[in-house]
Amino acid sequence: MQERNPRFAFAWFAFALALACHVADEAAHDFLSFYNPNVLAIRARFPFLPLPTFTFREWIVGLSAAVLLLMCLTPLAYRGVRWIKIVAWPLGIVIGIGNGLGHFGTSLYYHRLMPGVLSAPLIMAVGAWLVVEARKPGASRASQVALQGRT
Repeated sequence: MQERNPRFAFAWFAFALALACHVADEAAHDFLSFYNPNVLAIRARFPFLPLPTFTFREWIVGLSAAVLLLMCLTPLAYRGVRWIKIVAWPLGIVIGIGNGLGHFGTSLYYHRLMPGVLSAPLIMAVGAWLVVEARKPGASRASQVALQGRT
């Protein structure tokens, strides 16, 4: 039986909201004007790397769809579906912590605030929280009994 997991679901939904804030930060600070030229330079040096460039529309629509999908999966996180906890690991580590560190690293390298660096602490913190909650087993038996008593 899958156990309800409200703490994990809250961390999952908070991650989706933090990602939405991060995307808004990148969009407001013209992330693609930095990203696309760098991808072209990397591709010129390493043509075997399949790195994409984006128009603003396809970039914002794709990321908005990803955020919406994460939000829609929150009920599954609440129910403690096993595969969603597995998915939470790379999301929290790569998209949360790694992405945030990348924004800090590029800001240090270029000696200026890069697009997305303002929301990087948020996405890193919530990404770490998501991983911590994904590691925990489902809700305790005591909380299960308390929840059943309320219904």
